[in-house]
Amino acid sequence: MATKKMGSRLDSIGMTASTLCAIHCAIIPILITFLPLAGLGFLANPWFEWSMIILALLLGVSSIFLSYFRTHHRALPLFLLVVGFALIIAGHLYLKGWIEAIVVPSGGLTIAFAHFINFKYVGVCNNGDQFFHLKHNHGHVKRH
Repeated sequence: MATKKMGSRLDSIGMTASTLCAIHCAIIPILITFLPLAGLGFLANPWFEWSMIILALLLGVSSIFLSYFRTHHRALPLFLLVVGFALIIAGHLYLKGWIEAIVVPSGGLTIAFAHFINFKYVGVCNNGDQFFHLKHNHGHVKRH
């Protein structure tokens, strides 16, 4: 039960952080000239951005990988997590301009969606809810 609570908490933090990341990545190109005036110039600093990416990666791995191995054994959240990080990293390293401002936030939203799906799968497998519960065998749940 403690594992489920910790997983839910990590997914909630992951969803929030990933959504904020997507908003940050979408708004920074627009507000870049005003950030220093407001004392928020650090938000456009590459060190800050890569630190947030690493934090999101740690949250994603902690939450989604642990839930996959301990609870639901479903690959969709893992797949979405990998795709989201691939979009963010590719966007930061290889894209510039308006296309980067579209691809990178899309990666953040994909990661947030991965956390949402994982959150639902963990709840489904532990309480029998039917949301996102299509043709899933509970072979990993012990029956008494």
